Formats: sequence, C-alpha cells, structure tokens
Amino acid sequence: MPDISLSESVSSEGNITIEEEKEQPQAPILMGATPFPEPVPRLTQEGPEGIRYDFNAGARIYLPPGDWKMRLKDTETQSLLYEREGGDVQILSIKRHFFQARIEIEKNGKLFWSHDFNAAGKKVAVIMPGGTLGDTLGWFPYAVRFAKQHKCELTVMMVEPIKELLQPVYPDVRCVTREEYEKIRHEFYATYYIGLYFHDQDNKWQPADFRMVGLHRTAGYILGVDPTEEAPLVDIAQADKRPIAEPYVVIAVQASSACKYWNHPTGWMDIVAYLKQKGYRVICIDKEPVIAYQLYWNSLPYGVEDETGERPLSERARWLKHADFFIGLSSGLSWLAWAVKTPVVMISGFTHPINEFDNPYRVFSTHVCNSCWHDIRTPFKHDEYIFCPRHKGTSRQFECTKAISPSYVIATIERLCADYKLDPKKNKKTKSRK
Repeated sequence: MPDISLSESVSSEGNITIEEEKEQPQAPILMGATPFPEPVPRLTQEGPEGIRYDFNAGARIYLPPGDWKMRLKDTETQSLLYEREGGDVQILSIKRHFFQARIEIEKNGKLFWSHDFNAAGKKVAVIMPGGTLGDTLGWFPYAVRFAKQHKCELTVMMVEPIKELLQPVYPDVRCVTREEYEKIRHEFYATYYIGLYFHDQDNKWQPADFRMVGLHRTAGYILGVDPTEEAPLVDIAQADKRPIAEPYVVIAVQASSACKYWNHPTGWMDIVAYLKQKGYRVICIDKEPVIAYQLYWNSLPYGVEDETGERPLSERARWLKHADFFIGLSSGLSWLAWAVKTPVVMISGFTHPINEFDNPYRVFSTHVCNSCWHDIRTPFKHDEYIFCPRHKGTSRQFECTKAISPSYVIATIERLCADYKLDPKKNKKTKSRK
C-alpha cells in the first residue's frame, strides 16, 4: 500500500496549473520523490499550427506563440474548468484523474480547433506503483474495464512477479515493468496513476478518498468506471493438479506491519490445533517463516506444514485454488485467494470491512478500537512497524485484533464449512467454484 504524496512544482491559478515555456513544449516535473514515473515531457498529440496536447497526468495543452484563447471543459458535468488567452504557454489541469475533457481553442475571436477526449483505438497507460500484491490485484480489473469502455489499447505498469501472474491470462493487455514503461511512455494518448493518496486534500489524483470507498474501488473512481468490484483472473501453475491429495487449509500469518497481524497471543496456535483435529492438513504459504522488529516477533505457528519461501505467485495460486478455504489477514494473499475463488476467512481490525472485497467470512469487532487505517487524523505510516496511533505503548495496543478470540474465528470457520458442505474427515470436496 504505497503512500503517495505529491507536491506541485509550478504555480496554480484557478483549476489549472500553468507553466510558461520559452523553447519547446516540455511538461513540468510532477512526481518528484514518489513511486510514480514521470510522464513523457513532450506532449504526445499534435494539433494544427504547433498546438500539442495529451492526457498524460491530466489534460496537458501547449499553445504556440500567437493570439489564442483556450477553454478546458468537462463535458460530463457541463463545467467550464479554465480559460486563458495568450501563447507560448503550457497548461496542465489540476485534476489528474479521469474526466471527460474537451479542449476548445479560438483564434482571432473564432473557434479554430477543438478536441474531445476519445481514447478509442489509442494507447492508454495505467500506472500501478510498488510491488504490493493486494493493491494490484484489486485495481487491475478496473483498468481492464476502462479499456473495454473506451475501446483503447491498454498498457499497465506493475512489478515483474505480478506481471507474470496476470499477463498470461490477459493477452489483450500489455503488462510492463517500470523499466519497460520508461522506453515507451512517448506512445500514450493518456496515462492514469492508481495509488493510495494519503494527503490529497484537494482530490487532484483521486475524486474520492480511498479510505472512504475502499482500497480496490478507488481505482474505479480514478478511472471513471463502475466501481463495482470484480476479481481478476490469474495464471495458476498446474491449475488442475492438486498439490497434495488430502483436504487442506492454507493460512498466512505475516504482514508488512504489526497492526495487520492477528495479535491474539494464542490465536494461530489454537486455530491450527482446531483445524488438524477437524481433519485438515494446515499449510502456511507466507514468504517468510519469521518476521522480527526489535522485540516484536511473529513466527510460523506450531503444527503447520511449512511451505514458506520466495515462490512464484502462480504456485501460491495453485495452493490456494485447491484449498478448502484460506485464513489470512488484510494482505496480498487474501486478495490472491479471492482471485482464485477460494473462500477467505479474513482477520483484520485496523481496516474496516469496506476496505477489502465483499466477504461474508470477515472477522472484525466493533467492541474495541478499530479502523485506524481510515482515520484521516492519523494517516498510516509505512515506516512505523509498530503503528497503533491511538494506543501505542499502552495495554490497549493492537486491541483491534488482540480482542478477536479463537472461538470467534472458529465460529466463522464452522459457518463457512456449513455453507460449502465441507467435511474433511469424509474427504468430501464439494466446494463451489463459481
């Protein structure tokens, strides 16, 4: 979950940022020290008489020297966003998320040229920074939805391991790494930047705060498409072959921050013992068997079978696909389980259930402090491993999950097993794969 904080390098006027140009049209630096690559400096689309434009990080228009008058409109909301007279100037819209833009340019008091945003048949890039699995899996279907809606040629930037997971099952989408994107960024008619903007008070990059609409749905709002969630397809290694013959459950106990853990002292140990007594083999597929920060340690639970390690995500998808269900946290492997249509028992307190995919087996308590992830007064700090903004250093630290009892989790598992008619001791494999 990368923290995207962007600062403007040029002055603002109204709803538009303006940068004066003296030689050739070059865009100002936008991204600075963020995970995002810069759009290509030279605007990619050519209009008449030296006019240039594109929609790479907002609407960008260059007016050559001359007596011009430019208007920028949003045709969906019927809004005039900005107008300016003059020449030898580059104009950059404040809003960088999708809007239905119209550019009108007058010369000598008459309409000279206009352009309505139309991506049909054109190349569009969607940038997904960082290597966070859950974010990319949640966002990717909205990029695909954008491509279908606008009939454009879609390129999505992501890290290599996730590219390997998605590219084989999305042949019509060009998945690229950052290095690959840098070589082709001059091709794009439009570029959109999907991220978690913690300090975007003016909603320049996201029309709705992600803490309000959910981690994955924010991509739908940024791209201007239906925000209804949809699980992505993923490539599964040896998809039809079970990794083990016996009924099993997959768990993942690690996370990038202590607030994401299930912090009950005997929670995982009790659940593993319960599952084994029920007749399941219990497989842990975390990347790391142990994560430690100072005196804070989180280890592989006693009694599990250790399949931890840096493995291909397609192999992880295989373990998840054939599991009766998955038990995890608000982390990437829960999203991968969702993608392969395996039921997920998700234990999380620092995020509200709206943050993740719709899930009838979400384990969450409102009887203790919860949902600090969504509190704009205490933005999440990625570099603070012991992040507990309201109760750090007190007996209430991490009570959001510390108070989630093993019996609560077991009751949720029992309900899931009843819904899917799962009975490992009878070796019944009747789980629906809708």
